[in-house]
Amino acid sequence: MTRKMVKKAVYAYLREHLGIVVAYVLLVVLFYLLAGLYGYEHSMQDMSYAVFLSLFLGFCIALWDFICKLRHLSALMQVKENEEERERYLPVALTLSEQIYQEILCESEEKRRRLQSEYDEKEKEMTDYYTMWTHQIKTPIAAMRLLLQEQEDAFSKEQQEELFKIEQYAKMALQYARLQNMSSDLVLKRYDVCQIVRQAIKSYSILFIGSGLSFSMEDFTCYIVTDEKWLSFVIEQLLSNALKYTHSGGIHISSDAYTLVIEDTGIGISESDLPRVFERGFTGYNGRIDKKSTGIGLYLCRQILEKLGHTITITSKIGVGTKVTLGFYQIENHDM
Repeated sequence: MTRKMVKKAVYAYLREHLGIVVAYVLLVVLFYLLAGLYGYEHSMQDMSYAVFLSLFLGFCIALWDFICKLRHLSALMQVKENEEERERYLPVALTLSEQIYQEILCESEEKRRRLQSEYDEKEKEMTDYYTMWTHQIKTPIAAMRLLLQEQEDAFSKEQQEELFKIEQYAKMALQYARLQNMSSDLVLKRYDVCQIVRQAIKSYSILFIGSGLSFSMEDFTCYIVTDEKWLSFVIEQLLSNALKYTHSGGIHISSDAYTLVIEDTGIGISESDLPRVFERGFTGYNGRIDKKSTGIGLYLCRQILEKLGHTITITSKIGVGTKVTLGFYQIENHDM
């Protein structure tokens, strides 16, 4: 136990026993007053000796009691540090009130564990349902895509774009459900960021073609230790946002030492909204204009990147565009 904790325990012990000390002093004063009132001055010396002896014995008892309390307090501090099954390591209660408090604590801890177990079970059921639903919805989506491919007109291309969006929303729902258990789903390896970006762009090619926007990407080689599936999902979400909010101009992707930059010439984000864009459910001014915004995409990106050990920052200006920068650690970067 630290010196600061011992000092705090001494102050607490004195406060708890202040009433006993005051009562003892009042009794001694009363005895002296009564002895003087009834003419027992000759017995003052004997009374003083008795008072001194009682003080010494009281101090010894208090010291022993404080040492016992200090050991008890040290045991309680160890229980506090042990988060799992605290009630098993509780020291023997010194008083009836402490025993009742320990019983309340044990009941509360048991209730907490039961509620946590029920919550984990419901969360697992929800994740399993979303996983099953996502896999099942892929079948009709694939069938619809095959049917649309047989038609070669502008209307069918628009339908294919909307079908692709449905597939991406289903994927987002699955990733959102898996976010809490993301750590158990990670496969960390050394990947080339450029290849992951190219794969994401390829999957979004149908929207790039339909948007009529210009697109450019610098050629680079950037190796990092990450999870390909989760990082690819983040990049796809950023590309989706860039396409959604860019109506003219284009999108540019570049990379310098330790960063990946996705920049667009879209409508931009207001300065007041920038600090909150990563909050769950926050849509901001753009979200009020575009009723389809959910406020989930950037929240997922931030959460995923933090668990991967990467960073994300956004700078933007209304009417000019938005610049998203991903920061990586342990990068081996070689310009080509």
